[in-house]
Amino acid sequence: MGTQVRGRRMWRWRRNPLRRRSDVIEAWVVLVTGLVIAVGGPAAGVAAGTAVDASLRQERADRHRVPAVLKEDAPVAQPSADGSTTGQVRAIVRWTGPDGAVHTGTARVHEGRKAGTATEIWIDGRGSLVQRPPTPEQIATRAVLAGTSAAAGVGAVSLAGRGVARWRLDRARTQEWGRAWAEVGPRWSRHIR
Repeated sequence: MGTQVRGRRMWRWRRNPLRRRSDVIEAWVVLVTGLVIAVGGPAAGVAAGTAVDASLRQERADRHRVPAVLKEDAPVAQPSADGSTTGQVRAIVRWTGPDGAVHTGTARVHEGRKAGTATEIWIDGRGSLVQRPPTPEQIATRAVLAGTSAAAGVGAVSLAGRGVARWRLDRARTQEWGRAWAEVGPRWSRHIR
């Protein structure tokens, strides 16, 4: 039984008088698709995951927490649609950059704090306000998601390419069959009458 199943799967690779050129092309398309999925998918996943991981780790290393002072009273946070609040609001703060220059900008701070209260903000190497950097757990999650998405993308594109190739081969085989029938059909139908 196992030999018969394997024989049916491998018929396009063996020489036989019924094998068409399109059958050989289809066998190569299936083989290349399998190789791209098996090798290219994981390679793309590792490359994408590594790139995202390195980028986010560099972003984390470039951002620093510095002290700042509120220039205005921080408003009370408005509850969201589900009634919860994050406890963070936007307010104007003042801080000193790495070059010694005093900067002012809008940052996320704890709600309800009074003007003149000390807080902490995140800045980049130029002293510009930035968002809090991702945590190591967030970096790992984003890297895994990027790698998985890249691998799945390679698989999806490969399978779509194989589908298009097989559709075109089937169309060509149907046209070839139609031409052969147009040639043989009239002669055959004369013998039936």
